[in-house]
Amino acid sequence: MKDSKSKGPGGRELTVRVKTARGRTASSTRWLERQLNDPYVARSKREGYRSRAAYKLIEIDDKHHILAPGMKVVDLGAAPGGWSQVAIERVGSTDLNKLVVAIDYLEMDELPGVILFQRNFLDEDAPALLQEAIGGRADVVLSDMAAPTTGHQQTDHLRTTYLCEVAADFALDVLKPGGSFLSKVFRGGAESSLLTTLKQNFATVHHLKPPASRAGSVELFILAKGFKGKRQDAAPEDEESGDDEAAWRP
Repeated sequence: MKDSKSKGPGGRELTVRVKTARGRTASSTRWLERQLNDPYVARSKREGYRSRAAYKLIEIDDKHHILAPGMKVVDLGAAPGGWSQVAIERVGSTDLNKLVVAIDYLEMDELPGVILFQRNFLDEDAPALLQEAIGGRADVVLSDMAAPTTGHQQTDHLRTTYLCEVAADFALDVLKPGGSFLSKVFRGGAESSLLTTLKQNFATVHHLKPPASRAGSVELFILAKGFKGKRQDAAPEDEESGDDEAAWRP
């Protein structure tokens, strides 16, 4: 159970503390307490987003302008649909003109304006299925994919880095010139080989940690903008790249 009071004198919000209960582990109690006290969770419920993750994309797009009306978007690892909701709003996708294609092996409720596949993106035929659904080339590839965590930081980093790498390979094959790729990575960022590939093929590459990403979370995001077309030559030394601090400096 949780403490019943949520506001103090003058309507000031109080921290909600969760009491331990039989059958609930300490870690699940901490997770529940964090959820109850998370302003982004409360905001997502008020504003109708399916997850607090929607605000990570909102904050990134507000600053870096990767989504615009009429763009075609592929959303990898889409469930429960927060990023797809943001994409729908910002590109103007409708059931009459579906501009967003989403995929996840988890079940996800349908969204107006989204072509949705409940499939594993790692299936051999999944990339071709997505490209056919988007009708050629995409303007933006989004990936919020992350492997289930094991609690071993190095293992979790490697598994999620692999998902970022396959998402990047897909982006290189499907993006239009000038397109953008945004993907989740874990603390430590993208591997050097992936960074090199992205710098070869995009005008700018940054690691980001938007404000909606919890301070204690190991997640980062890598944003590559200005797709130049798939290239294999060495990355020029003067191409722009940056870390999360530089990317969020005013």
